[in-house]
Amino acid sequence: MRKLTYFIACSIDGFIGDPSGEAEFFTRIVDDEYDEYIEWFWNEYPEALPTHVRRALGIDHRENKKFDTVIQGRASYDLALAIDVTSPYAHMREYVASRTLKESPDPNVEIISDDVVGKVRELKQEDSEFGIYLCGGSKIAGELIDEVDELVIKTYPLVLGSGMPMFGSAFALTEFTFDTVRSFKNGVLVRTYQRKR
Repeated sequence: MRKLTYFIACSIDGFIGDPSGEAEFFTRIVDDEYDEYIEWFWNEYPEALPTHVRRALGIDHRENKKFDTVIQGRASYDLALAIDVTSPYAHMREYVASRTLKESPDPNVEIISDDVVGKVRELKQEDSEFGIYLCGGSKIAGELIDEVDELVIKTYPLVLGSGMPMFGSAFALTEFTFDTVRSFKNGVLVRTYQRKR
């Protein structure tokens, strides 16, 4: 069975964006100390970078290592549409969960208008060496929390004070077990957790 991995950037205090969902500040924190982190990111999770970013960096030729399918919510997808990118992850199968977007603006993007949980369960049953990348945001992560098998949390050295939580869901204890942690000179921590079964 394939895993659903929530691979997400967050602040020290657990927010994935400001109150409106804006999260560009995570990508603006770049200096010489970020080289080690960027190299790790490109080598370990090259498919987690949007296709237009991969092309700009000259790494579009890199093969997928972990995922061949991506799922994101409407708000997350709207960030790509705002810059005229209709297929932000063209190097994977793309799904967008939306009850309001009735027609896909791109043939590579399939809209899931209802039963996102059912669709994820169906995708998890496929025979593939690759997993499924839950890109965000908060609302879809909240809807899919019971389906998330793995968390990969990139914690940046920022405190936001308030903002969009990692999971937009009601209070419920969901247990994960700690797997690995990697620290980088720039202050980023990447922690991995597996769902406790």
